[in-house]
Amino acid sequence: MKTRRIAGMAVSALGLGCMNLSHAYGAPPAPADAERLLRQALDAGVTLFDTAALYGFGANEELVGRVLAPVRDRIVLCSKGGMAGEPVGEGGALQRVIDGRPQTIRRHVEASLRRLRTDVIDLYYLHRRDMQVPVEDSVGAMADLVHAGKLRHLGLSEVSAATLERAHAVHPIAAVQNEYSLWTRNPEIALLEACRRTGTVLVAFSPLARGFLTGRLRDVAALAPKDIRRAMPRFEPTAYAANLRLLGPYEQLARELGCTPAQLALAWLLARGEDIVPIPGTTNPAHLRENLAAADLALDAATVARLGALIDERGVTGARYNAATQAEIDTESF
Repeated sequence: MKTRRIAGMAVSALGLGCMNLSHAYGAPPAPADAERLLRQALDAGVTLFDTAALYGFGANEELVGRVLAPVRDRIVLCSKGGMAGEPVGEGGALQRVIDGRPQTIRRHVEASLRRLRTDVIDLYYLHRRDMQVPVEDSVGAMADLVHAGKLRHLGLSEVSAATLERAHAVHPIAAVQNEYSLWTRNPEIALLEACRRTGTVLVAFSPLARGFLTGRLRDVAALAPKDIRRAMPRFEPTAYAANLRLLGPYEQLARELGCTPAQLALAWLLARGEDIVPIPGTTNPAHLRENLAAADLALDAATVARLGALIDERGVTGARYNAATQAEIDTESF
């Protein structure tokens, strides 16, 4: 596996987003199958593993810790806090809560360290900016945990260029994890430029457009009842039918290049700069192997430009998130 660098740490050019092993896209795989996929990723050369306190309300960190603790010195371990499952109401049922207060950040880090079976997390992100808390306060608490030896490097997720600049003034920000793919181009507005000014790597989540760019998801009616895509405007049946029309020329180009649509999407991101690290996720070992092979697919500048013109946000029908979720996203100057 080719490598890239985040804050001086060598990482595999393609990381593994671990979320869907526990969370988000319907019923997760059986624990034994999830454990097997993590080991297969490790054996294939993946060294960057991404999880979060939110995923499965801690279950994903427990899975990652259980499998990867024995090889802790061989991997770069990433997690996130500031958004997690918290007991709400009389029954104390866990619900997703955004809370960037310093005391909450400290609590989340301690819980993540326990679940991940480690003394230090290599890269720790503020999962969402809490609009009620100055980002300087949240990042300041994270910086204190770097000085305490519990975190090595800091990151932010779903933030604007302006927020990155503010946070970076408090403590160096090693990475920003935002959605970036052919059909989600928001980072190109201002964030990529800000990342390059601050020496921050862009870690691209959902680089396969939540399955759209694989070409395999043709009927959104087949999605599981609790699949989070059912609440996303781009996956609403009428909008998705319109979006599918974008795939014809794209899939034709993949055939011309002798690769799969998924590999083409990942290779496009890798070609956008050495400071971009995609983290595709999967529960399927065959898809894992397919994704990782994209690291060896080199695209020339003309092909990169052609791809960028074939699919971009101007031609995509529907927003990334519904209104309620979008209201939680930091879009200042973005």
